[in-house]
Amino acid sequence: MTNPINHTSEEIRGDRTELLVTVASLYYELGQNQQQIADRLETSRSSVSRMIKEARDLGIVEIRIHRPVNRSYQLEQMLIDRFGLTDAYVLLTNPEQREEERLAGVGRLAASYLDRVLGLLPSGACIGIAWGTGVHAAISALSEDRNQQIDVVQILGSVGAANPLIDGPDLARLLAGKLGGRYFDLHAPVFVEQPALRSLLLNEPSMREGLQRARSVALAITGIGTVQEEAASFLRAGHLNPEALADLRSQGVVGETCGRFFDIHGRFEQFAINERVIGIDLPDLRQIPRVIAVARGLPKAKSILGALRGRYLTVLATDDETAQAVLELAEKE
Repeated sequence: MTNPINHTSEEIRGDRTELLVTVASLYYELGQNQQQIADRLETSRSSVSRMIKEARDLGIVEIRIHRPVNRSYQLEQMLIDRFGLTDAYVLLTNPEQREEERLAGVGRLAASYLDRVLGLLPSGACIGIAWGTGVHAAISALSEDRNQQIDVVQILGSVGAANPLIDGPDLARLLAGKLGGRYFDLHAPVFVEQPALRSLLLNEPSMREGLQRARSVALAITGIGTVQEEAASFLRAGHLNPEALADLRSQGVVGETCGRFFDIHGRFEQFAINERVIGIDLPDLRQIPRVIAVARGLPKAKSILGALRGRYLTVLATDDETAQAVLELAEKE
C-alpha cells in the first residue's frame, strides 16, 4: 500500500497562483472569452469567472484607467489653419496646475501622436531626436514597444546639460530602448568656439556619416528654445551667458530649434552663431516628413511663432495659454 503524497500549503498556494496567472493571461492578454478558457482548462465557465475575480483581488491583475488628457480642439484647429500644420496638440490647463504638471501633460499629448504614427513609418525608417525638457517629457510618456525595432539618431551635438537625462545622447538611448532599436550618437558638442573648428569636424568621415543619417530620418522630435533669460535652455546649460543672449536679441533673434537661431519670421541666414553649431541645418529640418516640436510657456511665444513661420515643424504640442499667445502675436505681427 502506497503512502499519500503530502503537499505543503506553500505548494498548494503556488499551484493556485500559477493557475490564476494562466487564466488572467488568457483572458486579458490573449483576449479569450471565459468559455474558451473553461474548455481549455476542463472546468466550468463560472469557475473561470471566479478565478478572474480572484486574480484581481490578489493583485495578480491590476486594472488602470488611463484618463484622456484634456485638449483644446478649437485652438488646435486654429493653429493648423493659420500655419499649415499637419496636426496640433494643445493641452487644456487650469490655474491650479504646476509648471511641471503642464509640461508632463504636453508630453503625454506628444506621446499620443508618436504612438499613432510610429506604425505608419516606412520599413527601416529612423527617428531623429534633439534635446530638452519637452522632448524628455514626450519620450517619458511614450508607450514601450520593443517589437517596433526603430533606430534613433541624434540630430545635433551634445549639449552637456546640467541634467543629462534631457541631453541628446541619453534621450536617444532612452527612446531606442523603448522601441527596441539601436541608437546613433553624434560625437561632437553642439557649439564650438570657432567656425574653422566646425569645418574640421564636419570633414571627419564619422561626422559626415552621422549627419547624413540625421538628415534621412522619417520623423524628428525637437523642442523650441527662447533667448529670454528666464527660460533660455542654453543659458541653463552654460553655453550662453546673459550678455550673449542680450546680443542675440539685439540682432533680432527670438529663438532656436535644433540649436539653430532665427528671427520672428523664421529667418536664420544672417546670424553668425549658427556657423558654430554642429547638427542638421534648418533647411534639412524642413525636408524631414514629420517634425513634432514640444514647447510651452509664454516666454516661448515669439520663438514658436518664428519656428512656425519658418516651417521647421509639421506638428506642435503645447498648452492653451501658449497657443493663444502665439495666435495673438501672429495677429499683431
